[in-house]
Amino acid sequence: MARLQPVDRVQLTRRRRKALTRIAGQSSAQFRQVRRARILLAAANRVPNAQIARQVGCTVATVRKTRRDYRTRGMRALNDRPRPGRPPLYDIDVHLLIIATATSEPPDTDAQWTHPLIAGHLRQRHGIAISASQVGRILAGVDIKPHRVRGWLNRPDDPGFFARAEQICTLYQHVPAGTVLLSVDEKTGIQAKSRRYRTRRAGHRRPERREFEYRRHGTVSLMAALDVSDGTVRPKIIDRNNSDAFLDFLTEIDLETPAHLRIHLVLDNGSSHTSKATRAWLAARPRFSVTYTPKHASWLNIVELVFSILTRRLLRRGEFTSREHLANKILKFFTHYNRTAKPFRWTYDGRPLKAA
Repeated sequence: MARLQPVDRVQLTRRRRKALTRIAGQSSAQFRQVRRARILLAAANRVPNAQIARQVGCTVATVRKTRRDYRTRGMRALNDRPRPGRPPLYDIDVHLLIIATATSEPPDTDAQWTHPLIAGHLRQRHGIAISASQVGRILAGVDIKPHRVRGWLNRPDDPGFFARAEQICTLYQHVPAGTVLLSVDEKTGIQAKSRRYRTRRAGHRRPERREFEYRRHGTVSLMAALDVSDGTVRPKIIDRNNSDAFLDFLTEIDLETPAHLRIHLVLDNGSSHTSKATRAWLAARPRFSVTYTPKHASWLNIVELVFSILTRRLLRRGEFTSREHLANKILKFFTHYNRTAKPFRWTYDGRPLKAA
């Protein structure tokens, strides 16, 4: 019969016990470190190995190994020993060179860095033989993705931005008495497209199938005015988006709105909305008043919500055989939409948004 080995004693100083207690109670520490800290604390209290294994949820062999490691390595026993293996093929200098290349300006012949392009650049300029896949792994390790891009707007600071935004939001939430509040804008360049072959509708366990190729039949431009009070929309198909078309639209609104009501417009800073002809037309008609959204803030124009609904419900997956077909579909959509239209519940008050 083999002789039993004596239990490896674990003796902890006050400082080490405090450190192990802190690690054992951390939820963000590595699982291995937490488990080893609990084993050592229990072993220091003379708890038998089998009982420690049951408490911690491991094997008795793991308890014994942790105790032996602590006797030889001390507090380093909380971490794994260095693992054997092939030394890294590319040292830190190569890694830094790859990162520096990926974050620099691309060559004149290309608009962006790619993994093969970086590998070729290192081979030609620095004599480093490395594969494109290895370049990708190194960049993935530092979360650098040269193939991805995110757009942003370099907007100059506008001291009056939030004051103007608050003014528009107040209008949406409290429409002045005796006033028709209209949010007006255009959606231009709507393409009339049809698939070359008939679409196969969805069936049992089969999604809808659409032909990849399509035919273009021209574009349509839409002008629309949303009545903020009741949610109805006045659409108009226009040939060109200019001041003449916009003033024709306002003239129709003027004629069809009861004379005792004032008309307040919410507009963005499009050229047809701010032209000299438009400003002169509005100045000659005191019945009209206008609030312009701040620059680069068309999202404050509530009619954009209607355009989004139109895109999702009709335009995105619709097929139109001609410009006339598309125009008629849009007008028919709004006829149906207005039957059940409800005002939007606008909750943003125009104040700066703060992170929670």
